[in-house]
Amino acid sequence: MLSEFDLIKHYFVRPGHAWQAELGIGDDCALLRPTPGTSLAISSDMLVEGRHFFAGEDARRLGHKSLAVNLSDLAAMGAKPVAFTLALALPAAERDWLAGFSAGLFALADDHGCELVGGDTTKGPLNICITIFGEVAHGTALRRDAAQPGDDIWISGTLGDARLGLAALRGEVTLADAARDAAAARLYQPTPRVPLGRLLAERRLARAAIDISDGLVGDLGHILERSRVGATLDVDALPAGPVLATQDVALRRAFTAAGGDDYELCFTADPLHREAVIAAGSACGTQVTRVGRIEAESGLRLVDADGAPLALKLEGFDHFAA
Repeated sequence: MLSEFDLIKHYFVRPGHAWQAELGIGDDCALLRPTPGTSLAISSDMLVEGRHFFAGEDARRLGHKSLAVNLSDLAAMGAKPVAFTLALALPAAERDWLAGFSAGLFALADDHGCELVGGDTTKGPLNICITIFGEVAHGTALRRDAAQPGDDIWISGTLGDARLGLAALRGEVTLADAARDAAAARLYQPTPRVPLGRLLAERRLARAAIDISDGLVGDLGHILERSRVGATLDVDALPAGPVLATQDVALRRAFTAAGGDDYELCFTADPLHREAVIAAGSACGTQVTRVGRIEAESGLRLVDADGAPLALKLEGFDHFAA
């Protein structure tokens, strides 16, 4: 039977893997040494079994997603990942599960040079909480309150396949096995757009940004509220994932606009930066698509490809809804 300290030692302590921490796992606190001229970006996300993922979820995929959703928050601020902590409640300390979870977690952490520096473990219903730390040069962070009338609205990558995969797993839609698995891969293993976010901040190309975790309509609404502006969004311009792109127009509109679990970036930029934004996406190997504009009039207006208003009832994910 693994004790708490054996669990940490065997699966989460990694000698020789320190990047920036002055002191990592093993004391009451970790010590980080911020780079001069930077601000510290900090975010926390919690994943709860039965709410954010299915019971019995593959441990390696879960390890990946647990960190990916936090890295996505850093991407939305244009921050460089530095370190993270992990608070983990487990029904039982199963060696196979821990090996898979830690492998998925550290594979993504290594890709981004992000070091595990502490946390906590306990027995209880499966619950994963990560707090992540990043750095961004003073005055360059991408914030939700900086959008201006006239800005273009951009989306990274594609939208909707994660929601389509979830719908297929729930039996809400029917897909061939290969299509279901391809869509579900976006649900299970999202790609945080850290390189793009950092480049947009470093080159001062974007004004406001947010990561799309709860659905574009809801998340864009946070930018509009904080920036005290409105927007027109061309729903038919939203870049559908390759599996969703084969579905009917109603499903495409619903899942691209309000699907959730995409972990792409939505950001605004001066129209003068259009070519530079496209070049930044190309440099990062990430598709970027212009999908609307910021306006002085409050509210979000949804239109089709011809500019005609769409009467769609769309809402983002609510963590306290039934």
